[in-house]
Amino acid sequence: MESRRSAGHLAALFTILIWGTTFISTKVLLVDFQPVEILFFRFVMGFLALFAVCPRRLKAVGLRQEAFFALAGLCGICLYYLLENIALTYTLACNVGVIISVAPFFTAILSRVFAHEKDKEKLSANFFVGFLVAMVGVAFISFNGAKLELNPMGDILAILAAFTWSCYSILARKISGFGYPVVLATRRTFFYGIVFMIPALFFLDFQMGLERFADAMYLLNILYLGLGASALCFVTWNFAVKVLGAVKTSVYIYMVPVVTVITSAVALKEPMTGILAVGTALAVAGLFLSEYDGKGKKFCKKDG
Repeated sequence: MESRRSAGHLAALFTILIWGTTFISTKVLLVDFQPVEILFFRFVMGFLALFAVCPRRLKAVGLRQEAFFALAGLCGICLYYLLENIALTYTLACNVGVIISVAPFFTAILSRVFAHEKDKEKLSANFFVGFLVAMVGVAFISFNGAKLELNPMGDILAILAAFTWSCYSILARKISGFGYPVVLATRRTFFYGIVFMIPALFFLDFQMGLERFADAMYLLNILYLGLGASALCFVTWNFAVKVLGAVKTSVYIYMVPVVTVITSAVALKEPMTGILAVGTALAVAGLFLSEYDGKGKKFCKKDG
């Protein structure tokens, strides 16, 4: 059991290490691609990759379970990424970075309100202290040298994005209880996410333009996003949620800006300032505080 929980933590950490570096690939692709185009291509590629890995069908899915898959696809694949991308057109990236990091708090609240008793996770004071410490750290990282600007429309969209990701986390936890293989369950979620995404393509200047992938740089970066950040990472994230629970897994989101800072310093040679170093330390400290109690024991255990 302990080895399985360790595997869950490693899966969550691995996922965040990948997700924290996706900004580089996205930045490269944004030269010739719209955000919605990147989103659509990466998840179609992810769906096809999961189908290639495990081509058998998911059988005996009832209507109620199908509804959970559809809602998970709507929240975690379609709405989250669309809201986040649209928010970036209205407000600063640093605002979005801080607001998205509120997702673990929303996840904790939703878990207490909507999860069944057997799926609820205990929350100690350390979770909330860790949340506050991590948010201060994320704010330091995001607003490093930037002026605080409130942009109501963009900030509200970012809050909605964080909320929809929290909904996805709770839904993923529920789906994990159905007993289906993680790859097949993730592929089903991708399918519904793509279906819900298609109507938005007609309103967001989507162009197929596959000839753009003749450029090796674009092809490699979309492969990284589609095969790595989408297909592989959603499987590892869903595995972590299945093993650890939605709340314990979601606090790893605090590490995304930390990974981004380190990647920027290594790959893009961006300077590591004192504020960034302090923010990184606080974000990591917040993660550990949220995961462990004062005696070093994990506290987010299930009731009973």
